Amino acid sequence: MGKKTRRPPPPPPPPPPGSRIVIDPVTRIEGHLRIEVEVANGQVANAWSSGTLFRGVEIILKGRRPEDAWLFTQRLCGVCTYVHGSTSVRCVEDALNLGIPDNARVVRNLLMGAQFLHDHIVHFYHLHALDWVDVVSALSANPATTAGLAHDVSPNAYTIDFAAVKARLQTLVSSGQLGPFTGGYWGHPAYILSPEENLLLVAHYLEALHQQVRTAKMHAIFGGKNPHPQSLIVGGVTCRYDITSARIAEFKAILDETKNFIDSFYLPDVALLAQRYKGTWSGIGGSDNFLAFGEFPEGPSEPGSLFFPRGAILGQGPIQPVDLSRINEHVSHSWYAGTAALNPAAGVTEPSYTSPSTSDRYSWLKAPRYLDQPMEVGPLARMLVASQGGQTEAALAVTDFQSKTGVSNLRSVLGRTAARALETQIIAGRMYQWLNQLNTAGSTRVRWTMPAQAAGVGLNEAPRGALGHWIDIQNGQIANYQMVVPSTWNFGPRCANELPGPAEKALVGTPVADPARPLEVLRAVHSFDPCIACAVHVIDTRNRRVVKVRAV
Repeated sequence: MGKKTRRPPPPPPPPPPGSRIVIDPVTRIEGHLRIEVEVANGQVANAWSSGTLFRGVEIILKGRRPEDAWLFTQRLCGVCTYVHGSTSVRCVEDALNLGIPDNARVVRNLLMGAQFLHDHIVHFYHLHALDWVDVVSALSANPATTAGLAHDVSPNAYTIDFAAVKARLQTLVSSGQLGPFTGGYWGHPAYILSPEENLLLVAHYLEALHQQVRTAKMHAIFGGKNPHPQSLIVGGVTCRYDITSARIAEFKAILDETKNFIDSFYLPDVALLAQRYKGTWSGIGGSDNFLAFGEFPEGPSEPGSLFFPRGAILGQGPIQPVDLSRINEHVSHSWYAGTAALNPAAGVTEPSYTSPSTSDRYSWLKAPRYLDQPMEVGPLARMLVASQGGQTEAALAVTDFQSKTGVSNLRSVLGRTAARALETQIIAGRMYQWLNQLNTAGSTRVRWTMPAQAAGVGLNEAPRGALGHWIDIQNGQIANYQMVVPSTWNFGPRCANELPGPAEKALVGTPVADPARPLEVLRAVHSFDPCIACAVHVIDTRNRRVVKVRAV
């Protein structure tokens, strides 16, 4: 007899109308996030976002050498594996009023560009796509019809054996063990793609698994390894002897391959989803305000030389320059001591845990505000600031996408997802110019002396958005260190003025067809690509036990 197909357990009964739904933990993200929503009349009426992990790196850094901070901060996350290190060395360099050689600046741009390409491919296919793609539905697809669809969607994409993909998927389903597809809400009414469209995107999910491995190797060429490249240093980079014609050619070969995947798979797949889902998802999940610190300096001066510009958008107003003194972090609904809203330059990280309560304190994330307003950060903020600010590449990309898909409103769940793909293509194209600027005989670092007292700030755009590190140096050591990270901006709780954070606000109005299977809520949450700081567990592989570790 053949193996019997294991059926998943029946879903729990739906909660009564007007009740709350708790998703804890949210999966397909980095870190620990709890989302609680109140559903009334078939849609989200209120939402609360809770970061359930205490980071504490700011406390760990006190008393250490400033030039060592990047080694600690870079390990905040294994997904944004480079960005905190880069921001930290910028922070110290700002305190030292230190300029770096052109070669070092170009290498850093290439490493950051590689981070973006890898991160965005992984996010779309492996963290977000399954919110739109019904994997089990693909078993009903006609492979020949799918091949025709693939040619229509992207004529330049290489050929995939869709019959073989379907057979592999059938093997998983028949075994009762769906592997990476376990736990999905397959058959949910919010899935609207045809079986052939689902098979196409499942196949591309599998192709992206291979591509992300190749793309990650760009970090190793000039960074030594991935994750956590090790060629950073205050004053430049240490990879002087890796800047050779052979290494540059190797980097370019992987960049060519990655750009081809972006052009032939990633962009067309996002356009396909936009065309099919735009009826609802181009009209909900938006934000009012946007903030971008800017990224990729193409000269010694900032922000003037930034490829992605710096700016803030409040409501429907024009782009404004960013005044760092107007940033404050609120803690009235966070598990930290006090109630004062402080600028990060004078920030305090003093944990004070109480029982979670959405009417009181309910998150380890602080609530950053700019001009007292919550600000969305990330790809959508960058593309809006760039395109509205007249950057040619961004303006053309947005116009072309809107023309092809009919998605006019980027301030939405779909717009956020599209912006991530558009900037990936733009960055990949620009990386060729940076690669051509490398000088095989050029210097990569400058010497410096640590002063007894100094203060600095390092600004950056991580793939998920605006990132800032603030340092205060006393007696040559770190007296205070504060980080305001992208997911703190996006997923922070309410502030002292009771204004919800961007994700909390964006969730309001999200339709919920089946409260027992809140797929639509996950769809909106994942569009931000949440990244909450990594936690540590000890796993006994023999007994398969997860052990909580408490440091005392």
